[in-house]
Amino acid sequence: MDKIKMTNPIVEMDGDEMTRVLWSLIKEELIEPFVELNTLYFDLGLKNRDETDDAVTTQAAEAIKEHHVGVKCATITPNAARQEEYNLKKLYKSPNGTIRAVLDGTVFRAPIIVKGIDPYVRSWKKPITIARHAYGDIYKAVEMEAGVGKVELVYTDPFGVEKRETVHELDAPGVVMGMHNMRPSIESFAKACFNYALSTHQDLWFATKDTISKIYDGKFKEVFNDVYEKLFKAEFEKAGIEYFYTLIDDAVARVMRSEGGFIWACKNYDGDVMSDMIASAFGSLSMMTSVLVSPEGNFEYEAAHGTVQRHYYKHLEGEETSTNPIATIFAWSGAFRKRGELDENKELMEFADKLEKACIDTIESGRMTKDLALITSLENPEVKNTQEFIKEIRKTLDGLI
Repeated sequence: MDKIKMTNPIVEMDGDEMTRVLWSLIKEELIEPFVELNTLYFDLGLKNRDETDDAVTTQAAEAIKEHHVGVKCATITPNAARQEEYNLKKLYKSPNGTIRAVLDGTVFRAPIIVKGIDPYVRSWKKPITIARHAYGDIYKAVEMEAGVGKVELVYTDPFGVEKRETVHELDAPGVVMGMHNMRPSIESFAKACFNYALSTHQDLWFATKDTISKIYDGKFKEVFNDVYEKLFKAEFEKAGIEYFYTLIDDAVARVMRSEGGFIWACKNYDGDVMSDMIASAFGSLSMMTSVLVSPEGNFEYEAAHGTVQRHYYKHLEGEETSTNPIATIFAWSGAFRKRGELDENKELMEFADKLEKACIDTIESGRMTKDLALITSLENPEVKNTQEFIKEIRKTLDGLI
């Protein structure tokens, strides 16, 4: 069989630890036998980010802006322990945060639904999609340790006029942080959410804590309402779908009582936390898709989970692991589908569909990794190790192709 040819490249961003191992296995077993792979490769592993002073992350993001489609492996965001472990020059910021700052846009995360993997929340019947703002807030924050004294927030306009607000009069050592967001980015976030709701014919919920953060969160609420009233209200009413705003704590309670089937728009940090909660409650963090959509039409696909550190340490010791690769495979399939759509490459799009079907069919046949076997309602599941499971998907894929 001739391999599928790609007209334009995908920006490929390699990552860290066990997901880096999965990345290589997936390419070797599920992609390269079928696709004449055309990628621009960037190594976003922590060692290379340190060697390049993190310039490689920005370079990868700029490449996505040029070529419009990227696929990313999970990466380490270092803390103090990681800095010591990897002997890093400094504590680098989240690579995802850096990429999102360059591309702007919104992250949409949705669970992969498979028969036999039932949600922990019994009322959930349909997927819940998290729409996460991808710019600013704590991911671009400035922070410091401070001693006794006054902490102020200072704004200086282009004419040199200052505006000051006292944050706190510290009478003991403490920590302080300043964060920001931009109205154009909030507007882009809102438009992306409303457009996505219309395209998928789902209700849109948005939640902040504007009762406490009256200016910061209040601005998000105000912008969403303005965009809805001016640009989307008539379309939503015509489509028979609803835009709904509530406080973040009320939204959590409503989500738990719902049957699903809607988009939940969240600020950056809220979306980070809630997407993990949704993924876990639907069965597994390894069963959650994630795509960053920018206003300029750039797309970056990745798994919604981390680097699976514990499994990686076992792997280094030569021990067997049973690591779920599904979300990482779906990152590749999503990138192939979008690349095929932009390039009018039907073969590539069909391959993406078959790759996803092979994953789902393999699990529904009872062959799965340990994390799914522990929660499946299927009888007598066959637990496969990391390499075995990918080979089982390959067998199913061969049958579809």
